[in-house]
Amino acid sequence: MSGGAVASGVDPGTSAVLVRGDDPTLVSDAARATVRELVGDLDPSTVVEEHGSGADDIDVGAVVDALATPPFLVDRRVVVVREAGRLTAADAAPLVSWVASPVPGVRLVLVAGGGTVPAPLVKAVRAGGTVIDTTVGTGATRRQWLVDHLRHGPVRLDAAAGALLQAHIGDDMGRVRPLLDTLADAFGPGATVGPDELAPYLGAPGAVAPWELTDAVDAGDTATALAVLRRLLGPGALHPLAVLSVLHRHYETMLRLDGAPVASAEEAAALVGARSAYPVKKAMEQGRRLGSAGVARAVCWLADADLDLRGASGLPDDAVLDVLVARLSRLAPARRSAGGRARSARR
Repeated sequence: MSGGAVASGVDPGTSAVLVRGDDPTLVSDAARATVRELVGDLDPSTVVEEHGSGADDIDVGAVVDALATPPFLVDRRVVVVREAGRLTAADAAPLVSWVASPVPGVRLVLVAGGGTVPAPLVKAVRAGGTVIDTTVGTGATRRQWLVDHLRHGPVRLDAAAGALLQAHIGDDMGRVRPLLDTLADAFGPGATVGPDELAPYLGAPGAVAPWELTDAVDAGDTATALAVLRRLLGPGALHPLAVLSVLHRHYETMLRLDGAPVASAEEAAALVGARSAYPVKKAMEQGRRLGSAGVARAVCWLADADLDLRGASGLPDDAVLDVLVARLSRLAPARRSAGGRARSARR
């Protein structure tokens, strides 16, 4: 199961479930739904045993004992291990063995967090149980995730409210379900909610992905680029030097590819040592639009901004980045416009 949806339809007979993802709120929601489905109509206090929810290391011995104990007076027991990423490879070994030969009536729920769940344990659950991946994804996948959740939510958002919600929450998809529940409490289940009704419940703007900044800059959309920058620098978001690093990596890739004998994004990614060809392809295409002189100018601006953020100019950090982002975004359309005139002249 994937796509970030809250768990549904988990087979009650499944012996082991791993819930994982990149948003702790979505992971928690899916884990809660999974446990609820495995417990069914029984009293959770008599069925569920929790491990790993505190600050101390997970007591693997206690987990193994719990898994080895058959249900008593009920037909099932659910053993929940939270922060399963804190398990070491040695910790995981007895759990892998148990998943291969589970005790009848006992269910194991592993909730990701605290690090990386050991690969052998993930492999064992995938082979003998169920892996629920709450990762939302990016681009069209993320938009479809939101559409699906709004379609099946407790209230109906009209088109304008849906667009407002998508723009406001950014990457914070964990806020969607609590917000829909709040709207249902306020307006009643099944109510249609417009932007005016939605706005008071939105709260602070959500985070956005760093690539939204480079995309807006590459498009020459100064207004959007500055708006994204404000979101990236918001409370609990990125440090100004981290934002500069995002831009630096993008233009460094252009610089390294400038004049390089590469014919495809895959070759370019291999040249710069990138794991994914997609962002390298965007940098390669933008570098070609800017040309060597444009890339060099951008790199100089980045170097100046780095010095200014470290105190060279005395300007506030947000002012330094505002100027940099405005310069970079205005660089692209100027060169595209000039290129367009040159093409028209040739025609």
